[in-house]
Order: sequence, then C-alpha cells, then structure tokens
Amino acid sequence: MRIIGIILIVLGVIGLAYGGITYTRHQDTVSVGPISATVKQKEKVPIPPVAGVIALLAGIGLLVGGSKRST
Repeated sequence: MRIIGIILIVLGVIGLAYGGITYTRHQDTVSVGPISATVKQKEKVPIPPVAGVIALLAGIGLLVGGSKRST
C-alpha cells in the first residue's frame, strides 16, 4: 500500500503542476500522388485540479493509514 500511496502523491503533484497532458498528432491533409502534406496539431487532455487534489489526499491517506496499521 505504501508504494501505491507514493505513486498517487506523485501523480497528484504532477496533475496540479501541469494541469494536463499535451501530445502532438500528425494528420494527413492532402495527398496527391506521391506528394502529401501533413499537419502537426498539439492537443491537450486537461486534468482538473480537483482530480490532482483527490489523488494527493488519497496517497497521503494511504501512507498515514499504512504506517499506523503496521506498528
């Protein structure tokens, strides 16, 4: 449980710091014979700040709860 808690804390911090995941998509727009044109589009998948806070709190809860239970 301790490892899962640490992973949730890291993901929560990353979610709060960046606010989303950005990726580049390549799309073929024109293709005439051997010649083709492509367009690169940057797209972003937003991660709501609430999800980052929930992941952070869940990770802290797992760390604190796991340490109390093991003693």
